[in-house]
Amino acid sequence: MFLPCLTITLIYLADYSLVMRASLIDERKQEYLMLARAKGMRDVLVRKRHAVPNALLPTITLIFLSLGFVVTGAITVETVFSWPGLGLLTYEALRGPDIPLLQAIFLLFSIAVIGANLIAELLYVVIDPRVRE
Repeated sequence: MFLPCLTITLIYLADYSLVMRASLIDERKQEYLMLARAKGMRDVLVRKRHAVPNALLPTITLIFLSLGFVVTGAITVETVFSWPGLGLLTYEALRGPDIPLLQAIFLLFSIAVIGANLIAELLYVVIDPRVRE
């Protein structure tokens, strides 16, 4: 069970780090960060209090979108490692072909993705006060 979990984790961890890095690079050029530095705030505090919360928004979107796709992305990992789960069940239903089972699985995958996106949208209100309005 260690190798399949490690495989899925490493794949998504690379995405998260790249998006967070790009978001922080974009945020560093904003004027409000220069103003905070001009007021005498240290760079560490400017990043921690101002840049990171704003850079987290795209990363949170990606994390919750990935949570929905972890169910679907597990198809390859479960097939390679012969690990029983929805991914292996989907693969076997595709080989069958078992159309009613595939429809149910795709409905479940869609609900997982939509549910994760809904949670991300609701979490925006908590993280970013600008979204509350």
